[in-house]
Amino acid sequence: MVYYFTSTVTDPPATIYVGKDKFENEELIKFGWDCDFHADNLSSAHIYLRLTPDQTWDSLPSALLEDCAQLTKANSIEGNKKDNVTIIYTPWSNLHKTAAMATGQVGFHDPRKTRRILTPTRSNPIINRLQKTRTIISADELPAAKESYLNGLRAEKRREAERKRKEEERALRERREEKEGKERSWRELAEGRGEEAGGRSNEEGWDEDDFM
Repeated sequence: MVYYFTSTVTDPPATIYVGKDKFENEELIKFGWDCDFHADNLSSAHIYLRLTPDQTWDSLPSALLEDCAQLTKANSIEGNKKDNVTIIYTPWSNLHKTAAMATGQVGFHDPRKTRRILTPTRSNPIINRLQKTRTIISADELPAAKESYLNGLRAEKRREAERKRKEEERALRERREEKEGKERSWRELAEGRGEEAGGRSNEEGWDEDDFM
């Protein structure tokens, strides 16, 4: 089972979830696309924050980070009883898993792509608020959720490519119209000068016979 929680400290609300045990954490690692939180140097569950398209893992609101850190601390048997627990978080894509690692254990591809939050004490108001939103889904649903997410990304990339194509076409059309407008103005100016140079005024009352 996977436990889902809703954090209402952001708009729209954020989805946070955690596996039932370390074995299900293996499935979360395999089919994740989110931001991973776990206690540093302590045994703990891995808490996942589902990022929205406009969010990046390293610029999350402080209130949302606090929710995730508190939930991570509460899901560590040892960490839940201690003060000043450090929670480490990183993008899912930075998690590194090998066959030699214990169940639920992970490393990092790039240790520099991690952040830490010091959680002094457990905040019962935060934990109670999150617990009231808890729902349960089967871990078997994770692959389909991941595929749906990837399909959404691919669709957005296609839409973005189409927007970019239309923008380029619009810019090209505007440049062409601007160029044609300038060329037309130059032609009209040149024709006007030609008529002025080739014409002759009759203001003096001249007649063709005057030149015979």
